Amino acid sequence: MSENTASVSAVPSTSSAPAAPAGVVIAESATARGRRARIALRGLQILLALFYAVASALPKLIGHASAAESFDELGWGSAGMYTIGALELAGAVALLIPVLQSVAAMALGALMVGAFIVQIAVFAGQYAATPLILLVPLALIAWARRGHNADLLRLLRRAA
Repeated sequence: MSENTASVSAVPSTSSAPAAPAGVVIAESATARGRRARIALRGLQILLALFYAVASALPKLIGHASAAESFDELGWGSAGMYTIGALELAGAVALLIPVLQSVAAMALGALMVGAFIVQIAVFAGQYAATPLILLVPLALIAWARRGHNADLLRLLRRAA
């Protein structure tokens, strides 16, 4: 059954829900659509976490020549490089922890705004599109997982 079509229920249902009478058109349930959306969002989070951990944080944390050169040009040196790498790695891990997902996406988004500004101001916009492109899925995750922020606040209040 495609997403935009309805089905005719003529076969008895095997679920515990009451079966629809034969010939009654039943639209696709919002629950199934919501489940697919949650799975897609989770997949996006995993892809972003892998990107931030492997492609972005790892070169900084191992002191790869390309990362070191960029941070030296900025005047931030190895301390800045390791700090940004650690923040990216922490954000990548937090994207996978349910209660931290929204906050992690917001924090990584703020880091991307900073990266965009640096790309424009220091590197003449050479790779300025990358942080802007990453802002879109991060904003989606922050918004979609915003309900977890209340859970995080409850945990923090309970711990205090």
